Amino acid sequence: MNILGISCFYHDAAAALVVDGRLVAAAQEERFSRKKHDQDFPAKAIEYCLISAGIQAEDLDYVVFYDKPFVKFDRILQTYIATWPRGLFSFLKAMPVWIRKKLWIPQTIRNDLDYDGEILFAEHHISHAASAFLVSPFQDAAILTTDGVGEWETTTYGIGHGTDIKLLKSISFPHSLGLLYSAFTYYLGFKVNSAEYKVMGLAPYGEPRFYRTIMENLVRVAGDGSFRLDMRYFTYEYGLRMTGSRFDRLFGQPARQPESELTQFHKDVAASLQKVTDEIVVGMARHIERETKAKNLCMAGGVALNCVSNSRILSGTSFENVFVQPAAGDAGGAVGAAYYAYNTVLGYPRSYEMNDVFLGPEFTDEQIENLLREKKVSFAKLGREQLLRETAGRIADQKVVGWFQGRMEFGPRALGNRSILADARNPKNQSVVNLKIKFRESFRPFAPAVTEDRMRDYFDFGRPSPFMLFVANVRADKRVVPAVTHLDGSARLQTVSRAQNALFYDLISEFDRQTGCPVIINTSFNVRGEPIVCTPEDAWKCFMRTGMDSLVIGSFLVDKNDLGNPVEEKVEENFELD
Repeated sequence: MNILGISCFYHDAAAALVVDGRLVAAAQEERFSRKKHDQDFPAKAIEYCLISAGIQAEDLDYVVFYDKPFVKFDRILQTYIATWPRGLFSFLKAMPVWIRKKLWIPQTIRNDLDYDGEILFAEHHISHAASAFLVSPFQDAAILTTDGVGEWETTTYGIGHGTDIKLLKSISFPHSLGLLYSAFTYYLGFKVNSAEYKVMGLAPYGEPRFYRTIMENLVRVAGDGSFRLDMRYFTYEYGLRMTGSRFDRLFGQPARQPESELTQFHKDVAASLQKVTDEIVVGMARHIERETKAKNLCMAGGVALNCVSNSRILSGTSFENVFVQPAAGDAGGAVGAAYYAYNTVLGYPRSYEMNDVFLGPEFTDEQIENLLREKKVSFAKLGREQLLRETAGRIADQKVVGWFQGRMEFGPRALGNRSILADARNPKNQSVVNLKIKFRESFRPFAPAVTEDRMRDYFDFGRPSPFMLFVANVRADKRVVPAVTHLDGSARLQTVSRAQNALFYDLISEFDRQTGCPVIINTSFNVRGEPIVCTPEDAWKCFMRTGMDSLVIGSFLVDKNDLGNPVEEKVEENFELD
C-alpha cells in the first residue's frame, strides 16, 4: 500500500510517502528548488520520495492532498464580499493564482505525476491533527492544532483513540492566534510566514509592558480558552498588510521598517506578545485537559513550533506527555494527510512512531569524493573514530564546523545531519556564528545539543526533547555554556540519543571526553535567506561563502586553511530577510 501525501500552494510545500504504514521519505520542496519556503507544487520532493522507495507514480494507491481547496476558496470569497470594497486590490492580486493554479489540484496531480489513480482530500486541521496523533507513541490523546488558517478553522481541539480522530471544537477565521502572531511579526519588521521565530527569540530581551494593551484592546479570551480578535486593528482580512493605522496608534509607533534598528520598544512588544501567546495556549490546553480527561497531548500547526509556549503547557497543565509534530507547519500536513488516509479512512492499524526526522536524501562517500575532486581541493578521508576525534577537537579549538551526514532532516530544524557546530562554552560564539557564519541578527539564539543521558546535569528539564520544540532553564550551577543560554537563562533544547542518531551522539560524547562538556551549539547548515542544505554541492557552496573553518562531509574532512584562496563566491552584505 503506497500513499503519497502532498501539501503546497501556501507555504512550505512538501511531500511524504507512506509504504505499508511506514513513513519512508518526506521532504520540503525548498530543499531541492533552493527557494526558501517554496510553496509551488512539490514536484522535486515527490520525485525524491518515489525514487527513495523504488517506485513510480503508477505504483501509488492513493495521492492525498492536505486540505480542501474549494472550501478554502469559499472562505476567501465570502471574506472579500464581507469586507468589500476594502479588499479590492487584494482580491485582484489573489484571484489569478486561484483561477490558474489553486483550484486545479486534481488536474495538476494527474498531469505533473502522470497519475490516474484515486485522489483524496483531507481537511487542513484534520491533516495537522493526524500528523501529530497518528505518528505519536500514544493510543489515546487529546489533540490541539493551532495555526494561521486552514479552510475556515484556525484552532481545533479533539481526541484521538487508536486510528480514530474526532475534532470537537474549533475557532474560525478571522480569529486566529497564528495570524495575531504574524501581525506582530509584520509590525516588528520581519517577514510573515517565515520569521515568527525571530519574534520569539527577541522576546527575552524585553519586558511585557504592552501585555495589558494587547489583552484589553486586541484579543478577548473566554473561560474555555477560546478567543476573539478585535478586527478593527487588523487588515489581513482584506488588505496586503497585516496591520493598519489604528494598530500603529495603539502602540504609539508605526511598523518598523525591515533591517532598521531594533529598539527596546520592539523588544518589549515581542515580550508582550509572547506572554499573551503563552497564556492563550496554556488556557486552551487546560480546557482540553478538563474536557477530555486525557493524560497525553498531541500538537501541530504552525503555532506549535513556538517552543516557549510548548514548555508553558508542560508546567501549566497536568498532561503527563506532550508530543509535538516536528514539522508542525504546513509541511507536516503532507504526513498527516497520508496517515489520515491510511489509518483513519482505510482503517489499517497504526504501525509507525516518529522517533526521528531523518527522512530526506542521503549521499554516498563516492558521490562526495567525486565532488571534492571536481573542486580540486585538499581533503582527508577518515575512519569513523578518527573523524569523531578530529571534529570534536576542532570544535574544542574554537573552530566552526559544517557537519553534513546521513539523511536530511524533515521539518524546519537541523538535528545533527545538516548542522553547523561550535563550542557552546565560548560566549563569543553566539555573535561569531550569527554574524560571520549565518549573516543574521546578533540577538538570535542558538540551540544546545546535549546527549540525552547528560541532559539533567545541565538543564532543568525532565524529559527528552529530540526535536528542539521545548525550552529548558540552564542549571544555575552549569552556566558554562553561555553561547546557548538566552538572556532569561533558558535554552531551546535538543537532546540526542544514540538510538536516534548514533554518529551525532558519538560526536558529542567525544567532545565531552575531550572537554568535560556534553553540550555543543547546533544550528542549521544554511545562511539567512536560504533553505537548509540538501546536497553535497549545497553544503560546499555554503561552506565556501561563509566563515566556517572546517567541513565534515560524509567520511571527508576539508580544512579551509588548506584551500589557499578559499572564497569561491563574494559574500553578499545583505541577504533577504527570512
